[in-house]
Amino acid sequence: MKKTVLAILLLALAGCAALAPSKRDIARKSVGVDTKQQLLAALGGPDDAMRMGLVEQWTYHARDGEVMFVIIGDQVTLQASDDLLKFEP
Repeated sequence: MKKTVLAILLLALAGCAALAPSKRDIARKSVGVDTKQQLLAALGGPDDAMRMGLVEQWTYHARDGEVMFVIIGDQVTLQASDDLLKFEP
């Protein structure tokens, strides 16, 4: 019984991950977004948020990584993906 429940839970978690949007999906939904309210309307609330004064970093988890937005005041100023932030000489 416990093994069956565990297997069902693992399958459900795997299914949720597969349903998550890709980085490309998130980027497409955010085209033309200039304000925090527009970003909320397009993508919903962030999965992670960090705030330092007027500067906020919102992170959305995708099935293939993360997409981050930097917001200053009410203006979305930067969009980046975790693969763009990796440094390889």
